[in-house]
Amino acid sequence: MSRLDAYVRKHVVAAMLVVAALTTSLDFIFSLADELGSSAEDYGAGDALMFTLRIMPRAIYEMLPFIALGGALIGLGVLASHNELVVIQATGVSTWRIVWAVMKPTLAVMLLSLVLGEWVAPPLEQRAQSDLAIIESGGQALSSAGGDWRKIGNEFIHINVILPGGTQLQGVTRYVLDEQRRLASSSFAASGEYLQDAQGPFWRLTDVRETRFGNSEIAVTQTPSVDWRVELSPELLSVLLVDPERQSISGLYRFAQYFESEGLESSSYYLAFWKKLLQPLATASLVLLAISFVFGPLRSATMGFRVFVAIAMGMGFTLVQRMLGPASLLYGFSPLIAVLLPVLLCVLIGIVLLRRV
Repeated sequence: MSRLDAYVRKHVVAAMLVVAALTTSLDFIFSLADELGSSAEDYGAGDALMFTLRIMPRAIYEMLPFIALGGALIGLGVLASHNELVVIQATGVSTWRIVWAVMKPTLAVMLLSLVLGEWVAPPLEQRAQSDLAIIESGGQALSSAGGDWRKIGNEFIHINVILPGGTQLQGVTRYVLDEQRRLASSSFAASGEYLQDAQGPFWRLTDVRETRFGNSEIAVTQTPSVDWRVELSPELLSVLLVDPERQSISGLYRFAQYFESEGLESSSYYLAFWKKLLQPLATASLVLLAISFVFGPLRSATMGFRVFVAIAMGMGFTLVQRMLGPASLLYGFSPLIAVLLPVLLCVLIGIVLLRRV
């Protein structure tokens, strides 16, 4: 059986590598072309190339389920076209034994998915977005067009750039509300650094211009530095510049819990968290569906038709996921259900087709 596993694995892995090379090459070319068309004044071809290279791990991560799907469908399809699957089954090898032989290389893809999604893609994405924000703001990172707004306690803050690691900030705007929810003060700091003393961790903001709103007067002050003590760690800040779909699994969970504790909407973060956490299961379900199609409707199909079916299956899976995700946010059902339904549907169809073989 080890020879059978090696033979099937060789065809499936070769097909996965071909699919990966084609899809990533096309994605890289289109992404680079899009970045080269940027209108930023100081954003040159070298910057565009570096940005594209840094976001490529995230692109590969997002395509891994469909790379595994195409590899299984095409690799097994080659064996079916040469009637090798028939010969293997005629020797007494069960269908489920062949399924397991295909699932073994799929496990490696599932592990790669976790590594890319947790440790490789998010830091590179964060660095790419930070450098891009600095370039677009002329190197000073004081452009309010970048960054994001967040509610922290009784403050609304806007941070233009969070440098890698999350311990250094550039362009920090704060609006503080009083107990009556009226604007008490607003301030802007050119930069900030995460420090710690006997009282605990804090942010030291430098070059701070603050405006205080009194009952009958407005006072403006300029101070070299201000110690900003707030329960906001660099780990949480490090994901502010990155969309939920592009954050790490652990970062998404911490950020969702933080939003929930602040009484803010956290469903979108939980949705992205479950989607990333269960992506390996989605990969396995798509591969199982591909195997069932090879043994069933596509046993004697041409290679071109198999490629077409692989694309259609990937698009169908993505479409269902993108419909159920916003639906869970709109109608209030669990994001976990929205992520699991397409996976369970693929598994169900795959098992039914394999049992009919």
